[in-house]
Amino acid sequence: MRKMFYSCLATGMLLMSSAAHAADGELRVKGNLKNFGDTAIVFVSSPGSRDTRPDTFLIKKGKFDFKVTAKRVSNMVITPLFLRHQDEARTIRLVAVPGETVELNGDMKTRYDVNGTGFYKQMNAVSLMMEEAGKPIRELNEGLNKRLAAGESRDSLVKEYNEKAPVLAQKMEADLMNFIKNNPKSEAAVTVVTQFESLEQMEEALSHLSTEVKEGRMKPYYSHFLNTLKTQKEESERNARKQAAGTVAPDFTLNDINGKPLSLSSLQGKYVVLDFWGTWCVWCIKGFPEMKAYYEKYKDKLEILGVDCGDTEDKWKAGVKEHQLPWLNVYNPRNSSVLADYGVKGFPTKILIGPDGKIVKTIVGESPAFYTLLDELFGGK
Repeated sequence: MRKMFYSCLATGMLLMSSAAHAADGELRVKGNLKNFGDTAIVFVSSPGSRDTRPDTFLIKKGKFDFKVTAKRVSNMVITPLFLRHQDEARTIRLVAVPGETVELNGDMKTRYDVNGTGFYKQMNAVSLMMEEAGKPIRELNEGLNKRLAAGESRDSLVKEYNEKAPVLAQKMEADLMNFIKNNPKSEAAVTVVTQFESLEQMEEALSHLSTEVKEGRMKPYYSHFLNTLKTQKEESERNARKQAAGTVAPDFTLNDINGKPLSLSSLQGKYVVLDFWGTWCVWCIKGFPEMKAYYEKYKDKLEILGVDCGDTEDKWKAGVKEHQLPWLNVYNPRNSSVLADYGVKGFPTKILIGPDGKIVKTIVGESPAFYTLLDELFGGK
């Protein structure tokens, strides 16, 4: 599910406001929050925009009542003045709806509730539903963390998480979809719609909302998330075509470990594995021992060409030396088009190219499927 995160630097004058009502273009924020702090910094920005205008407000004994400017439905983040990493739980993330009043009451160490006028009354129901829907996954995480602290093997706990979490996530997504179906006239249900990370799910969720909600003031807000997923899907499809079996592998020339140019086309006539990696990529490094074993096993039948990405040249050379990589290695500078030409977005990505210069298969991530492929291809030869 989607996790919204905002990182901003704040400056501003200390203010206090006690307006009775929120005007159009403004959101009134009021309430009583224990253990929050004495100063709140508020950031309001449209989805996808970096244009934020932070304001700073005093809080007296947990009580506050102020207004922020919101020309359209936007994202809002409220944090204490001096937020430390361990205080992340004291960060409040909300949707800012102009002309409304939001009320926040509770204790930041335990829980707080969201309420207020129109939209925020609906948001209260959404918050309670989200809390209940996410309870199984939270309990799984908490239980595994306790067992890890008690000394259980991290690998076994990760395996258990990978087995259980997808099922719980699927159940949560079903609960969210059912909420939208049952609340088609709720503007706050739009905030649930934007939690879906697949275009198909988001479009299905939107189809359950009433026309008034879809075409109303929430449309510019959800449209950002919808358009982002559409763009991602189009890019993913383009990249898949670039990596598809039978596609002619684009030629390139990059410098090898000795600073000499090395062209992919110079290796044509043999099987070649392009290994896109970086010293910063944990899974790339974890895969090297098995890659070395398979390179030794089949080096008379294929060549591996490591293509370093995202490192400085010195860092790359040090990484090749540290991990004692026995195959060919080239450095891919940031201004190179190689990643775009091959549609590489994840690391490691391994692309097997046949002797005819065409792509045989692309495997993203450190996966046993890569080694199975090599055994199937070369094991009987």
